[in-house]
This record gives sequence, structure tokens and C-alpha cells, in this order.
Amino acid sequence: MSGTERRDFIIGLLKKTKQPITGQELANQTNVSRQVIVTDVALLKTSNEPIIATNQGYLYLQQQSPNHLHRRIIICNHTPDQTKMELDMIVDCGVTVLDVIVEHSIYGELTGSLMINSRADVNQFVTALSNYEATLLSVLTNGIHLHTLEADSMEKIDAACKALAEAGILYTERNK
Repeated sequence: MSGTERRDFIIGLLKKTKQPITGQELANQTNVSRQVIVTDVALLKTSNEPIIATNQGYLYLQQQSPNHLHRRIIICNHTPDQTKMELDMIVDCGVTVLDVIVEHSIYGELTGSLMINSRADVNQFVTALSNYEATLLSVLTNGIHLHTLEADSMEKIDAACKALAEAGILYTERNK
């Protein structure tokens, strides 16, 4: 399969599923190395294909009807050991955590795609942090970070925010 055929195949696979596909899975299906897939995805991104890399694999961002899903950006502040609790509270309300954003003094805004929408996703994320001995972006900002939340109703997002506020994680003037 040529590079163009392989990239068309990758786009086709990603468009067919809402679940992330790892680089290794794509490599296995196309009989190339994972590094070739990384390069292919980079080339696809330069062609304006809306592919994002998450800790679970690659996703093709499907265009949603603006009335179908609701979004809100929230500010959180917590220690690294409260990460699992924070994410569990959000997904338990039926809300997806699309990303994490921090404001870095040198690089400006840094965003990491998360796409976490279940306790299984939370567990996978926390396990990956531990296995790779990675640090959270929020470590750069003493625990302060933003999340873009998405749900099919604002009530679900409100419920997640209420749970986070009750736990002292939602950033408010009182917990500065």
C-alpha cells in the first residue's frame, strides 16, 4: 500500500469509530512501523484533517450539531493525587472531559487532549501516568488548570460542577 493509500485507509478507519485507535493498532493493520503512522498522522494534520492524539490513541473529530452537545470551560485546582477523584466525579455525571489547559509562562497556553468519558478511561489515564512516570500539566501551574467539558445537557455539566465545588476542586474566589 502506498503512503497515500495508507493515509486514506487511516482516515477511513478513524471516521468509522468514535473510539480512539492507537498508533500501534494502525501500524499492525497497515504493516508499517508505529513511527510511519506518526508521520502519516502529522501529514494528515497538515492537510487540515481534524485528528487529535489522546493518551488512548488517535481520534477523528466529528462535526457535531451545535444544539446536540453542550460545552463549558471550567477552572480546577487540586493536587496530583486528587486527579482520579476529579475525573471520576465528572464522568459519573455523564460528562466528557475533552482536554486540560494550562497557562505556561514561557510557552503560553498548553493543551492536552484527554477525551475521557468513563471510569474505565479515567483508570487508563491514571495508569498511564504511573506507568510512564509522567507528570500532569497542572504541576506547571501549582494545580490550577482548565478543562473543556462536554455533555448532551447543561444539567449534567452543572451537576459535575456542583460535585467539584463540594469537593473543593472547582476553582472559585473563595478557594484562591
